[in-house]
Amino acid sequence: MQPDMDDLRVEGVTNHFGRIYVPNMKVGNDEDFVALVEAIGSTLNDAVDRCLTCQPDYLIMGMSALMFWDGRAASEKRMQELSERCGLGVSAGSFACEAALNLTGAKRIAVISPYFPISDRNVTRFFQDCGFEVARFRGLKCASPVAIAEVQPEELRAHVAEMDGDDIDAFVQVGTNLSMVSLCLELEAEYGKPFIAINAATYWHALRAMGVRDQFKGHGPLFERH
Repeated sequence: MQPDMDDLRVEGVTNHFGRIYVPNMKVGNDEDFVALVEAIGSTLNDAVDRCLTCQPDYLIMGMSALMFWDGRAASEKRMQELSERCGLGVSAGSFACEAALNLTGAKRIAVISPYFPISDRNVTRFFQDCGFEVARFRGLKCASPVAIAEVQPEELRAHVAEMDGDDIDAFVQVGTNLSMVSLCLELEAEYGKPFIAINAATYWHALRAMGVRDQFKGHGPLFERH
């Protein structure tokens, strides 16, 4: 996530990262994944407090699974609690992807996720709550947090090819450690339909929320036209 967001930084904006403690736990089933999410959630506020020491203007929540969990209403409540704790506006990947999809007019989507089925169900529920039909879902069941970052573009391309069809309006990639920002630009040109990479959508969402309206080429339609 950090390299992606540094690549998207515009002149006059600085990024300051506070790392949530994420143990590189082995994940082999839903129970393991829930344990990982709970471990991450237990140190979230500590990371936020460290970020606040530089007096930032805005906060990006870079761990996305927590902000999909239990659907849109529950995630919105967690977002509000986080905003109240830090006293800032907050962007998170789930709501950023919703905003990006709304710009495309897409209704039937395909989702790629590095997570396990329990998280995939929560991601599906979130997008359904937002009014989208999740027509296809590919959960990669990555064996650890670090393994998420090790998924190669060739594998992701193969998943997209298998999932695509005339009934798919747009693709969405979730999981901030599964970087598909550059690959989504290539796939969008090849397939002729929107590909929403969660890191790009989140940074775009934060910039616009802060009133930063810079538009520039080379990073997709969100930054070029919206």
